[in-house]
Amino acid sequence: MGENVRVLLSLIFFIMFTLVGCALKTETLPEFYEKDLDDVTKIVIVDGSTGYKKIMIDKVIIQEFLSEIKDINFIPEENQEQREGWRYSITLFQDDEQTFQFGITHVNKNYYYTEPDMLPIVDKFYENLDVQEE
Repeated sequence: MGENVRVLLSLIFFIMFTLVGCALKTETLPEFYEKDLDDVTKIVIVDGSTGYKKIMIDKVIIQEFLSEIKDINFIPEENQEQREGWRYSITLFQDDEQTFQFGITHVNKNYYYTEPDMLPIVDKFYENLDVQEE
């Protein structure tokens, strides 16, 4: 019986350690992005309500956009249940290689709210971007 208790306690400890290790934390875009944001050469923003996308390849516009969103906090939602739909999807590229994709409410299949709210920033930028929608 002592061996069973020891195994059970070890299993409980392992499960608790695993759950604590997987806890989501508040992060910013540079913390999520595993490369240097200065090396981004293209950004594609897809509007989830229309399916249209705009592509940025001008380095000045890319840096302007990234500087507006890089300090936004992505705060984990308590409810991580799967959801339908999204407002914007943002994909970063270095040359022709896709390096990162995220949305204004999700990163790496996890759900977040943003502080400050990222939606008006991306919405304004998307609407004012002088690039043809595809």
